[in-house]
Amino acid sequence: MASQKASGSDEKEERPVRTPQRRRGRERVAALVEAAVAVFAEQGYEAATMTEIAARAGASIGSLYQFFPTKEQLAAELHARQLAGLAEMLDALAAEARGRPLEAAVDRLFARLVTFLEAHPAFVVLSERRNIDPQAKKRARARLRGGIEALLAGTVPPVPAARRPALAALTLHMIRVAALLEADDDTSLRGPAVAELKAMLRAHLVAAGDG
Repeated sequence: MASQKASGSDEKEERPVRTPQRRRGRERVAALVEAAVAVFAEQGYEAATMTEIAARAGASIGSLYQFFPTKEQLAAELHARQLAGLAEMLDALAAEARGRPLEAAVDRLFARLVTFLEAHPAFVVLSERRNIDPQAKKRARARLRGGIEALLAGTVPPVPAARRPALAALTLHMIRVAALLEADDDTSLRGPAVAELKAMLRAHLVAAGDG
């Protein structure tokens, strides 16, 4: 069993992720999480190993497994934290967008998204992994769509209520596309491609608001 863990196996266990209560434990987990983000971003989910993550954090493999029993659980925890951060960002944008032009809200959305992706380099890798829990994904998407609907409701002009759910779903998918573009290997295309995507979304939402 120990040899399987050391190789970065994704074998499932019943033990849940452990949340430390003492400051020293929280600091240790923070270091492990930071290392995991770096390794996932550099290596991808499949290639990353728990051994490498522990080594990057300067911790023992046992210390990593003490808090995160499997790589799958570690990735799920990191992804959940990042999704929560994205949801908070959308809520903040919705509050800022109240009474403001729809075009400006779209511009802010993409600007904040780029900043978010720069701060969370493993976000795309974690979002694209194959073993995401379907129910967790469904809840996260509903939460994000709700934030986008709130944004579309508060702008001037507001997007008609009947169209908000569909346009929120569309916007969420375009956010995903923007995230993939920001991770493209051809760095010369990232900015221009995201700008084109933003222009497409802005034109469509403005037309919806005018209608």
